[in-house]
Amino acid sequence: MAAAGTHPMAARTWTAAPVVALVALALTWGRDIGTLVVVLVAILLALAVLAAVHHAEVVAHRVGEPFGSLVLAVAVTVIEVSLIVTLMLSGGDEAATLARDTVFAAVMITVNGIMGLSLLLGARRFGFARFNAEGTGGALATVAALAATCLVLPTFTTGQPGPEFTGPQLVFAAVASLSLYAAFVVTQTVRHRDFFLPVTKQGKPVTEEDSEDHADPPTNREASVSLVLLLLSLVGVVGLAKIESPAIESAVLAAGLPVSFVGVVIALLVLLPETIAAANAARRERIQVSLNLAMGSAMASIGLTIPTLAVASIWVPTPLHLGLGPTQIVLLSITMIAAVLTVVPGRATRLQGTVHLTLLAAFLFLSMSP
Repeated sequence: MAAAGTHPMAARTWTAAPVVALVALALTWGRDIGTLVVVLVAILLALAVLAAVHHAEVVAHRVGEPFGSLVLAVAVTVIEVSLIVTLMLSGGDEAATLARDTVFAAVMITVNGIMGLSLLLGARRFGFARFNAEGTGGALATVAALAATCLVLPTFTTGQPGPEFTGPQLVFAAVASLSLYAAFVVTQTVRHRDFFLPVTKQGKPVTEEDSEDHADPPTNREASVSLVLLLLSLVGVVGLAKIESPAIESAVLAAGLPVSFVGVVIALLVLLPETIAAANAARRERIQVSLNLAMGSAMASIGLTIPTLAVASIWVPTPLHLGLGPTQIVLLSITMIAAVLTVVPGRATRLQGTVHLTLLAAFLFLSMSP
């Protein structure tokens, strides 16, 4: 594991980075900041991202797969949900589509971006990117069901004007989301854990004896410290991304892009730790770990966000427009069809990775030029 045997200087850097990021967050939160401070915050944001990746790999090395991927996916998503609720509380009616845009961006970035990048890196280096089709297929089915229930159906329901659920419909979507996510977690970590382990060239799950990561796992104390620092890093990433959002918004408007693209940029920043961790795993021929991160993040993004928003809507006056538009529904449909065709064989070439990255590029381009 890359985290093992870290140079002492680097270890001190990854320990200090989350603390410094939180100090910067406390000093700049709610204040107008100048250009120089914006640049410094951006640098600290990058360090917090790298620190999050490092500590996630330490925790993953200790607890093993698929628990390591689950820790990072859930941690990022919990903080992302907190950020959405915070922005909705202060955004008024203009934030009505914020949750939808953020969750949809997360799905497109994870299923097309993280998965496509991982497959491309793995296939370029090892000829084929190999993974367990049973586990990844089940995860993809869960993502598709969550996306259809929470993001597509509100466009076609008639109980409420606009792409919005009625109260009972939102409760149903929240319960269904939690149930699906809980069922997946039990399947991934208890019932069929072997479906989510990296596989050998013969398609067999990689055991500890087969693994090429010979470094001793970190102690319980080291893993606990890294878990705390991981959470602090993620708080710093999301908080500093919020601090940077006015500068990002100004840059987006200056470039003539729609304001909704700001949410895409922030989603890219928030998911950066998982993207780097997935790329690192792909380079070590652990494609299944990369796909666990991609699918787990997509699932957690919907399965934890929608129930939280259903509860928050009791006191948040902002309308909750969850339904996707026609262009977004088409992109989601093509993404799911391509993902099914990618997952079924249990191995992929550079072509499949390129297909998914092209779909991500289409999403980003149409977000900039609807």
